[in-house]
Amino acid sequence: MNIPRTDLPRVVIIGGGFAGMALARKILKENMQMVMLDRHNYHTFQPLLYQVSTSGLEPDSIAYPLRKITRDDPKCFFRLAEVTSISADSNTIHTSIGDLVYDYLVIATGSKTNFFGNESIEKHGMWMKTVPQALNIRSLILENLEQATITEDPEKRKALLNFVLVGAGPTGVELSGAIAELRNHIVPKDYPDVDPNEMHIHLLEGLDRVLPPMSEHASKKAHKFLDELGVKIHLNTMVESYDGHLVKTNTDLAIKTETFIWSAGVKGAPVKGLNASAMVEKAGRYEVNAFNQVQGYENIFAIGDIALMKTEKFPKGHPMVAQPAIQQGKHLAKNIKHLIRGEKLETFEYYDKGTMATVGRNRAVVDLGKWKFSGFFAWFVWMFVHLWFLVGFRNRTVTFFNWIYNYINYDKAARLIIRPFKGKEETMTMDSDKV
Repeated sequence: MNIPRTDLPRVVIIGGGFAGMALARKILKENMQMVMLDRHNYHTFQPLLYQVSTSGLEPDSIAYPLRKITRDDPKCFFRLAEVTSISADSNTIHTSIGDLVYDYLVIATGSKTNFFGNESIEKHGMWMKTVPQALNIRSLILENLEQATITEDPEKRKALLNFVLVGAGPTGVELSGAIAELRNHIVPKDYPDVDPNEMHIHLLEGLDRVLPPMSEHASKKAHKFLDELGVKIHLNTMVESYDGHLVKTNTDLAIKTETFIWSAGVKGAPVKGLNASAMVEKAGRYEVNAFNQVQGYENIFAIGDIALMKTEKFPKGHPMVAQPAIQQGKHLAKNIKHLIRGEKLETFEYYDKGTMATVGRNRAVVDLGKWKFSGFFAWFVWMFVHLWFLVGFRNRTVTFFNWIYNYINYDKAARLIIRPFKGKEETMTMDSDKV
């Protein structure tokens, strides 16, 4: 790997997501050597991936080069690599570019899409965890609209203009709202051969309300907003199969579609090699103690989505969203410094800063402790928070001006088919959820 030998403690971080980034920034210029590994050379701001997939933003607006983090400290290094396994007995990780010995290992590999064992959905559906996957969805949506303008087969046209999204969590709600705005504002101008009323957006949810993780107030308001945008919501509806053309459910509902997007769940993205006892198999997450140490290991830590820390308030672990990852990353930085200095470790406590989701222009819902609000003010708060947490001044500036342009002109400027989607078999090797 061309990592210099050192007498300093070596901290190896696997993953440049929210957790890995938060940790890396806090241990820069400390008396230790840091090595960050990721299969991409950029950090992805995943909460805005849906805007890339619906032509609202270009991918470089939500991506940040990981080497910008390590370049200010000669003791810190980034390597573009895929980690294949861990040999804890020898304190060694094995990667696609070689092996590396560590003193402290931090697993921050995040999450991947959970298909719950449904092979037909995994084979034929689309999902959105990475920038390449978001670009695939963008291309597919635009290509299907282009195809709908020229097809003479009414059944084929209907399937091309049916958009089915599964999972009414924040991702599904935000994505369906964005596609609805694409239909309402862009299709009438760009595709005069397509009647917007022919374009149907179906949001399927297995539970009895949208946004199940949020409050009843947020669910009701989000449902109302989606209704106003023309999204067809199907509750208590679970997908049984999708063959690439037809969605079958546990009800009488069956929908022909060429655009099927799965956003119904995630699970951890573990690395091979650690003891089975350290893994909560169903969740795909490492069980960690209050110091984020993986069960059974003193010098191996897990933070973010891959870590499952059971507490009285969170018996099933913290929610798999950005805030727990950021807070755990910052906290672990303190504890690694304590370890190196021989000091006592501090336990982690999660501070819940609230939950929010946007449904479209002037429409959002926010749960902030006892405060629950929706509409324009919630939408403004959502924009401010997302701009604040975007990494890099350039990304904040570009995203802000894109949003201003889109708001004034009712437009989505990034509706370009840069990389045609040719079928998942040809593209998903490089677009997979692996770290």
